Amino acid sequence: MLELSVSRLGFGLVATSSWLLLLVVGASWLLARILAWTYTFYNNCRLLQCFPQPPTLNWFFAHLYLVPPTEQGLRKSTQLAANYSHGYLIWFGPITPMIVFCHPDMLRSIANASAAVAPKNMDFYKFLKPWLGDGLLLSAGDKWSRHRCMLTPAFHFNILKPYMKIFTKSTDIMHTKWERLITQGHSRLDMFEHLSLLTLDSLQKCVFSFDSNCQELSSCRKPSKYITAILELSELVAKRNRQIFLHTDFLYFLTLDGRRFRRACRLVHDFTDAVIQERRRTLPEDVDDFLKAKAKTKTLDFIDVLLLTKDEDGKRLSDEDIRAEADTFMFEGHDTTASGLSWILYNLAKHPEYQERCRQEVQELLRDRESKEIEWDDLAQLPFLTMCIKESLRLHPPVTIISRCCTQDIVLPNGRVIPKGVICVIDIFGTHHNPSVWPDPEVMPLPRHTSIIPVHSLWGTQRRLQNSDWQIKHHLLPIIHISASPRMDVLGDTTQ
Repeated sequence: MLELSVSRLGFGLVATSSWLLLLVVGASWLLARILAWTYTFYNNCRLLQCFPQPPTLNWFFAHLYLVPPTEQGLRKSTQLAANYSHGYLIWFGPITPMIVFCHPDMLRSIANASAAVAPKNMDFYKFLKPWLGDGLLLSAGDKWSRHRCMLTPAFHFNILKPYMKIFTKSTDIMHTKWERLITQGHSRLDMFEHLSLLTLDSLQKCVFSFDSNCQELSSCRKPSKYITAILELSELVAKRNRQIFLHTDFLYFLTLDGRRFRRACRLVHDFTDAVIQERRRTLPEDVDDFLKAKAKTKTLDFIDVLLLTKDEDGKRLSDEDIRAEADTFMFEGHDTTASGLSWILYNLAKHPEYQERCRQEVQELLRDRESKEIEWDDLAQLPFLTMCIKESLRLHPPVTIISRCCTQDIVLPNGRVIPKGVICVIDIFGTHHNPSVWPDPEVMPLPRHTSIIPVHSLWGTQRRLQNSDWQIKHHLLPIIHISASPRMDVLGDTTQ
């Protein structure tokens, strides 16, 4: 009995010693992490002291609610850019610093840094992950580089030029609908609603070769479930970003909005998957014959390009990758383009003298032709209208900020150092309204532009310049249709 008790006692001592050792190791690891974080935080604070910062609201929230996501917040952003012309430091709470840049000389260092040095800050983008997957917007590293190379052929001008007819037809549908509404006695139109349907209509035709008739159907009943789901997802993502306590997935998906988000995601994914499967089923084995047939009709949509593209090892994109890229371009393309077009019409309404000059320029170009006969080469012959579009995009950029997280120290031109791990915010709106960059930044004097400074001088590469030129041409077409009509003036209450 005595021997058994001793045996049990010995085993108990060994077990206790093991747990105690594990506890000591765990506590030591935790203490080491705390000390390392404390040292990094202290070192970052020391390096960040050279950056000016606006007054804080209080010690706990600091600058958290300094720039709300409203019109008032944009005005505050403009004021901060005027007070701190090259950039400033803000704190999201007591321990999270962010550096905001609002001058080309400063933010060029971040914009030109490689994706490995300044990757995307995923604090907002993570909300899009269940919807967009690992498309170009959300992917990183080798996967982003591989997809970027594989998608480059989709944006060759020979592929983009035939889309002109699609954009023209979609715009003509919207224009005809507006004329009908005017004859019915409507004096006010929600521009963003109509232009969102225009861009979604165009994108569905360019991405999927699918005509949903969403613009016509919106007059008599709701658009298709897919269009409704896209609009709902965009609204829910923006709403969630404003609700800081729902940034955690576990809490968000317990809410009604979270469940609506999942239902809309399933609907969008099912639609895209069905198109991919149908297109893959009908894709012939002889790709050359397929391309020749497409060349005759001059239509090669985005799904076609994704199905046919190969990487340097001869591997194609998976169905999941194709869905992610298609959904990404549907999201990124419709909302920003509709926003840009809405603000262009708003600014032309504010400046009827510019509107009339744009109309004269378009009518002189077209002469005896109809607006639907506009050709690709014609778009370069509209310098004043192009300047109006560029100036409107400066005043009201569709994307107001982007953010990056530094993976290593970055030295700025003035000698200041951005510490590793600090989030950098490129304030596009603040830069566009910075009085040290633009004389009279709040007004629309023309001619001002021979180029877009925030695009050309910041991003700098020839490829991005080409893409920005394509975006300008995309904005031109709806304005051309409106300008070509002798009965259609852009008027509106611009005080609201």
